[in-house]
Amino acid sequence: MRARLPELRAPRWIRGLRRMPSGRRLLAGVLIAGAAAGMAQGLLNLHTDTSPESFLPAGDPALGSLQDAARSFGGDPIVVLARTSQPQQMFGAEQLPKLLALEGQLAKLPDTAVVYGPATVLNQIAQASQNLLATLAGRRDAVAAQAEQRAREERKPDKAVTAARDAAVAEFDARYGPLLVRGLPAGLPTLRNPGFVARVIFDQNGLPKPEWHFVVPDPRSVAILIRPREDLDQAGTERLTANVRSTVDGAGLTTERVTVTGIPAVTAALGSEVRWQAPLLGALAIVLIGVCYFAVPWIRPKRYRLLPLATSLAATAAVLALFGWLDHAVSLGVVAFLPVLVGIASDYQAYLAHPTGRRRVVVVGLAAATAFASLALSPLPFVRDLGLALAAGLLFSVGLALLVGRHLSHHARPSPLATVEEARPEGSRRPLSVGGRAGLLVLAAGIAAAGWVALPRLNVEAQPEKLASGLPALADIQIAEDVLGASGEVQVVLRGPDVLTPGALAWMRQVQDQLALRLGDRMRPVVSLPSLLEFLGPSPTQEQVTAGTDLLPDYLTGAVLRADHQRATMSFLLGLQDLRDQARLIGDARAAIPPPPPGYATDLVGLPVVAARGYQLVSADRYLTSAIGIAGAGIVLLIGLRRRSDALRAVLAAGLATGWGLAGIAALGLSLTPLTLALGSLTAATACEFTVMLCVRSARGSGVRTGRVVAAAALAAALGFAALSVSGLQIVREFGLILAATVGLSFAAAHLVVALSRKPDGRPEGGSPSAVPAREEVNA
Repeated sequence: MRARLPELRAPRWIRGLRRMPSGRRLLAGVLIAGAAAGMAQGLLNLHTDTSPESFLPAGDPALGSLQDAARSFGGDPIVVLARTSQPQQMFGAEQLPKLLALEGQLAKLPDTAVVYGPATVLNQIAQASQNLLATLAGRRDAVAAQAEQRAREERKPDKAVTAARDAAVAEFDARYGPLLVRGLPAGLPTLRNPGFVARVIFDQNGLPKPEWHFVVPDPRSVAILIRPREDLDQAGTERLTANVRSTVDGAGLTTERVTVTGIPAVTAALGSEVRWQAPLLGALAIVLIGVCYFAVPWIRPKRYRLLPLATSLAATAAVLALFGWLDHAVSLGVVAFLPVLVGIASDYQAYLAHPTGRRRVVVVGLAAATAFASLALSPLPFVRDLGLALAAGLLFSVGLALLVGRHLSHHARPSPLATVEEARPEGSRRPLSVGGRAGLLVLAAGIAAAGWVALPRLNVEAQPEKLASGLPALADIQIAEDVLGASGEVQVVLRGPDVLTPGALAWMRQVQDQLALRLGDRMRPVVSLPSLLEFLGPSPTQEQVTAGTDLLPDYLTGAVLRADHQRATMSFLLGLQDLRDQARLIGDARAAIPPPPPGYATDLVGLPVVAARGYQLVSADRYLTSAIGIAGAGIVLLIGLRRRSDALRAVLAAGLATGWGLAGIAALGLSLTPLTLALGSLTAATACEFTVMLCVRSARGSGVRTGRVVAAAALAAALGFAALSVSGLQIVREFGLILAATVGLSFAAAHLVVALSRKPDGRPEGGSPSAVPAREEVNA
């Protein structure tokens, strides 16, 4: 007699599909395939943006002024610093031609607006000098010819004609000869003449002249500035930076060290870091959360333990695909998006697998999404994008959980351990006395109040360069600061109908003198129109200003003067510093700038200016920033829950957990970032969730199973956030660790609030230990 094999049954959802009519099965298959294809296409279209604009307040006038300056004079430069072992070695006969060729190759790279380097500066000055000599020679011949023609028209004898011609030439030589002797003391203006090179760039002591510090910071170093074209996107920035590096590597320069740095280089490095870190951190979070749900013994049946993870991953993919379809670049927040969303969104499928009430779960999900969506009020795009992405992902996840939860809720069976604990009478619990409850409440509220009071005094770090702390590219920024004396650039831009006038030139010279006098130890002048036209003297006429500008190469004047003569700029360097000090420096600079001439306007622009503005914006209204998420979640709970007391408990728990977190940050001496500044919104999502779900346990008088599911959800969320701690970016590491700690504080606050809401006799407020579940607690 043959033994019968055990019957293998397909999963319930597959058996359900088999029972569907063939037409419906075909339609379902088409819809699923279409959704998968659309999601894949959206993910393929996804691109990142870690440009400085993603860290700066969008739509702010300071950013608009910066973008206008970039359109006129190019964006923040990529800086190539080459250092030699000997002074002036780069200007020798062997090195200088290679340097000139390198600058020419860099100028031909795609997405380059203009390149400024010492070899091209010398070459342009040599060409201008040669043109001047040719012009003077032609003018000298023209003067002689005119004198001769006038003498002949007066019918003078040949001897008198010759005398008239010689006299005119002598007068011309007397006027312009001394200028040529002073201007060209080293001989012919050519790069092959070492005397000319040394005379133009260096002073008598062998030090670079002040007007050339921006390309020759010291005798052993040269700097090449590659300004990208305006509105260059993230991919273009990375491509240009890579092309600059490869071009420099192939130039054949003999140097001690070559460094490619600048804000675009940091941006390119940050974009590359984000692209490889996002999937790595996401995969780590998935593994940790999956192990958590698979290992806990009280989630039954076992084959459904990873379902919460699956639904949250599907929701995450859907949100990222939506970003791709909308062609909206995801910023630095994408690194934190996947672990945060998977950690939180997986909770809702776990709740729906147990008899906790669909309405309650949906309302909690909407409240958490509202808390995340409050981040959209941030002035910084990368914070706003993170909040909107989390809100959308959470809504997607709850919707997917509802779709599959209907078929799985009947599989949830309490574990034997839970059954034993549920059989315990409520009288076996020993609630705190009234005095103990009051003391615990005072202690908890006091710590939270201390945190909320400390909020205005906490330091906020919002500088774009420091937000990228952890990148090796920041070490190159420090090299630039050591060599150039600074690494940030601000510009004083003059706008008007014609900035090439004696009055406008005098005003710019006054600005330069005032800033040097008051702030010279913190702001170093780089290049300006007054410095290039210094040879005209202190009070040139309009004709002299025009003629002097015509003598200068367009290559040089283009750095400080727009072609239509309606914009002129003066550049200054300043170093990395505490952002509060930088904001004060910007304020001092604005105060030192005199009013522009009538009919003109002036702006102080640059990334440091916009970063200081961003600091002011994110630091203002800190209480509103932290409380808006809590208030939004509370309003949703008050509207959605039938027991209003549960909503009030959730808001109280969120306020306590946020205050504890702020107190911890203050005690540890940490700084807030634009992400952790909205700690209230981030805490509200978990604190409200845990509190409302634990209120089910309190109301039912047993419900140990629900409490354990909440504990598993808290552990999964904390592990997902903790995955961010392995990031190479400091802001992401701190964000992950603080969020993981916040989950623990939210869990503790929820338990505390629910426990303190019980009556002294152990009964939950508003019902008896055996109270029948409220209508909203019954699954639909």
